[in-house]
Order: sequence, then C-alpha cells, then structure tokens
Amino acid sequence: MTQPLQELTHSLLRAAKAAGADAADALAVEATSLSVDVRGGALEQAERSEGTDIGLRVFVGQRVAQVSASDTSTRTIDDMATRAIAMAREAPQDPYAGLAEADQLSKDWDAEALQLRDPTPEPAPEILQQDAAEAEAAGMAVKGISQVQSASAGYGAQHIWLSTSNGFEGGYGRTSRGISCVTIAGSGTGMERDYDGDSRIFQSDLRAAQDIGATAAARTLERMDAHKPPTGAFPVLFDERVASSLIGHLLAAMNGSAIARGASWLRDDLGAQVLPRALSVVEDPHRPRVSRSRPFDGEGMPTAKRTLVKDGVLQGWTLDLANARKLDMGSTGNAARGTSSGPSPSSWNVALTQGSASRDDLIRDMGTGLLVTSMIGSTINPNTGEYSRGASGLWVENGEITHAINECTIAGNLRDMLRSIVPANDARPHLSRVVPSLLVSGMTLAGA
Repeated sequence: MTQPLQELTHSLLRAAKAAGADAADALAVEATSLSVDVRGGALEQAERSEGTDIGLRVFVGQRVAQVSASDTSTRTIDDMATRAIAMAREAPQDPYAGLAEADQLSKDWDAEALQLRDPTPEPAPEILQQDAAEAEAAGMAVKGISQVQSASAGYGAQHIWLSTSNGFEGGYGRTSRGISCVTIAGSGTGMERDYDGDSRIFQSDLRAAQDIGATAAARTLERMDAHKPPTGAFPVLFDERVASSLIGHLLAAMNGSAIARGASWLRDDLGAQVLPRALSVVEDPHRPRVSRSRPFDGEGMPTAKRTLVKDGVLQGWTLDLANARKLDMGSTGNAARGTSSGPSPSSWNVALTQGSASRDDLIRDMGTGLLVTSMIGSTINPNTGEYSRGASGLWVENGEITHAINECTIAGNLRDMLRSIVPANDARPHLSRVVPSLLVSGMTLAGA
C-alpha cells in the first residue's frame, strides 16, 4: 500500500538527519496521467501512467546535494540519504545555499480557494476517446481539410507534499484536462497544417471538442496558397496565441538566475522604462482555476501578488532564496523545483495591461505588414536582446488581410520591440499568461 506523501517526506528527513545532514528538505509527488489518440474515428493509442516520485535535498554546512527516486521503500530512502550526504561532502562550498529562516516560511494559506483540483471523478477512457473523436470529426467536416494529423484528449492529476527540517509542512493537489486537434489541407509542397487546443483545471470549463476541431480546420485553411513576404521594415502584429512569447522573453530577462550571472539584457535596467508608460505586468499566483497558481513556492515561502512592471517601469527581479542572496535581496516567493532538481526562479501567473482596440482595429491601423500566427525556432541573444525568429501568418495590405505568408524571418531588438508594443483587448483570461495580440512597429522582414 502506498504511504501518504507526508509520511514519505518525514521518512526522508529522518534518514537525512541520521546520515549526517545539518538541514534538509524533501518533496514527494504522486501523479496520474491518461491520454487517448484517435485516428479515422477509431482508437489509435491510449496511455496511462501513475507513480510516486520522491526527492531529497541535504545540506552539510554550505555544501548541498540532491537525489531522487521512484521507489519509496524504506531501504531506498535510507540509501538516498546516505548517497546524498556523500555527494554533499564532495560538493564545493556554496555561500548562498540554505533553507529559509523560520520566520520567512509561509504559515497561512488556503489551497482550496485556488481551486486547483477538479473534485469530479477521473474521466473514463471512453469519455476521452469520445472527445478526441468529436474533435477529429469536426475538423474533417470542414471542406478543404484532407486529413486530421492528430486528435487527442487527456487528463492528469498530481498531488505534492513538501517538508523541511526547519518546520515547513504543506501540500496541495492539481488536475488538468485537455483536448487538441491538428488538421492538414492540400498536398505535396502545397500542404499546410494548423492546430487548436484547450487545457483547463476543471472539466466543466473545457471548450467543446467540436469547436476545437472546427477552429483547427479554419486556421489551416487560412494558411493555404502562402507566399513569401517582401523584404523590408514593416509593422508586425503578433496574434494573441503567440504574443505571450514576447512577454515570456521579458520574464526570462527578469529571472534572478540570469541577473545574478550577468546574462540578461535587462541586468542594468532596474527602475528603467521597459514597456510603454500605459502598460503594466502583474503577477498573481492566487488566481483561481489557473494552471500556475500555487499557495506557496518550492522552498515553502509565501507566494503573493506583485507588480513586475508598473506604468512601463521595471520594478524588480524574479527570485528564489539562493539568487536573492547573491543579489543581496529578498526572495519573491518564486522558487520552482522538482524531485530531481533544486529550486530555481520561475514566474507564476502574469497579466499584461490590455488595450482598448480589438485585433481587427490594429489590423486596420497597421496599414501594410504581417500578422504572425505561428513561429518556429529562435535566435535570441540573452545579453543584447537581439531577436530573430522564423514566422508565418497573414499579409495585411492597406489595413486588410490579403493572403497567407510562410517561410519568413522577423527580426528586431527586444528592448526596442517591447517599448513600442500596442496591445489589443483579446487576451484569454483563463491562461497563466494573459497577453493580448501585440502590434510592434518597424520590424525587419525577410523571405526565407
């Protein structure tokens, strides 16, 4: 019989202390996943996995080591502790390593208020198969679609428990439910494909499978008869489904690990203007029913709503304990970790200020340029912010969409791009990154 996660973490801490650890923390994760793929209306593949993983991090003075296992037997736990201590004694001194102080730890939280776990029963495989089949059928029903490359539905459930030798105890559960569909039109060199999908914590929030299949088909047909764009400087409108990548580059440059290494183009910009003055970026790890919400971070520190960029001005970095100590700052409660990896800074839910214009308004106002709907590959210099990505989408001429574009490269500098963005008002509020379509003026386009 599987031990409760709390008992596993307590066993790990006891074993670590007996083996000679000065301090330790332990993480246990119990996870279940189920996925179903359909092709031609019939079940193509079904996979289910479940298991429990455990991780132990030990400190011997200022030396640290981490080990993990998927076997939860007493012998394995004892062996893990012995091995971790041996590794730590051989590790170099790390002056920034260590657990939080007792008064820094999260003490009051309400995981239930975050609604991270759907209380309804796990869906039967037949239900997932039906969802995938309905998405496939809806995609194939659209005239011009030649095949559905994939139609899938899945479910996942996870429960974690974190215990530390300095007194922190806490855990919570999380579920996910998703449907996706990829459709294809045309043939040979004229073949195009696109996708749609939805992932939610609660089954009741999930979009209809038919809508997902039909949307994937419509997006695919938009890409037909694509041409290369002219080379030159043009405005570029990043569609809502790809616009969050731009804010993602901003978040990566704000990551305390990159700042501490001096490997960020924002390293000297604390308190500087990084976005237009009308825009802010707010992080809120307590939004209900959102995938990156959490009551505490991977080091037992409290999570809290904070403003990353206020009226265009950069307010601070994203920090775990070690990187905060390197920078002589305090942790922002942003430590993420797994059973086999130690804490590192990570952003939770973020939202960019939305604009007042619709995407159609921005298309009309941009004149002639590119509406980007998908991107592949990237060449981003983290030190300078130089940006170059392969892109495809729709060409806009005199404020109207005229034809599809593929095989092109868009380039610029992130510092300049982000300072000039104009947001639409079409962001999806349930995502962990709530970012609308973004118009960037004067990027360089080149046919590949």
